[in-house]
Amino acid sequence: MLWQQLIYPVSSDDADALSDLLAESGAAAVTMKDAADEPLFEPPIGTTPLWNNTLVIALFNEETDLGPITAAVSQSWSPRQLPEPQIQQLPDQVWERSWMDGFEPMQFGQNLWIVPSWFDEPNPEAVNIKLDPGLAFGTGTHPTTRLCLEWLDGNAIPKQVVDYGCGSGILAIAAALLGAEKIECIDTDPQALQATVANAERNDVADRLQTTLPEQQSGQPVQLLVANILAGPLVELAPKLAKLVKSGGDIVLSGILQEQWQQVSEAYRPWFEMEPPTEIDGWVRLHGTRLSNK
Repeated sequence: MLWQQLIYPVSSDDADALSDLLAESGAAAVTMKDAADEPLFEPPIGTTPLWNNTLVIALFNEETDLGPITAAVSQSWSPRQLPEPQIQQLPDQVWERSWMDGFEPMQFGQNLWIVPSWFDEPNPEAVNIKLDPGLAFGTGTHPTTRLCLEWLDGNAIPKQVVDYGCGSGILAIAAALLGAEKIECIDTDPQALQATVANAERNDVADRLQTTLPEQQSGQPVQLLVANILAGPLVELAPKLAKLVKSGGDIVLSGILQEQWQQVSEAYRPWFEMEPPTEIDGWVRLHGTRLSNK
């Protein structure tokens, strides 16, 4: 398989936020490097400095259409303007195996764990998701995924769930292991749907998951919908997602930067009673309850 890179030259102030956005957009990996041969001397304790001129580099497989990704990233960056990215083709490398470094079992909430295949379960009595790093985004390491997993761990999970923008299937698998009987997994990326099926089979819940493209979804309202995507699409999809939640049901939204949450929350207020945001590392989760008279 061949690969392609998006390379953005940005300031050190923007590098972390852009890296997060590209990871949330489905990049297989995101790295940073010096854009101007600038040395970094020993930093103060507790700091992680970046170069004044930094290249943020996002890796995608050759079949990924980069146009919608760059457009969504630019929209999320508004009103500021990003420089045009350079697109570079790359030969095949074993990217998945390089992700193993530093990837260990992770706990979310009180009883939910993600455990890579090369580790024993730290707590066999807990709810353990078997998941290795892969090309579809969503291994629990990103704050947006963590926010959703912690919500799932801390709340009663209904029988029917929609995971909109399923990525690796991690949220759908967690919902299934926590008691959901039928989860509709929706994503625009066929590779994400394949990853979801493979990960569901590994966790013995494939019979409870149904994968589909957005244009093929059932449209059947459910008691819980989770959507861990970007703020721009969340705002655009608000009327559509609202129709997929039953009266009194829950919607959980993530993939939202701290400065974007009010815009997203307002987009859903016509249909939901929206709660204050929950934030981790500059990323926000929103929860709403579907109004009965809408």
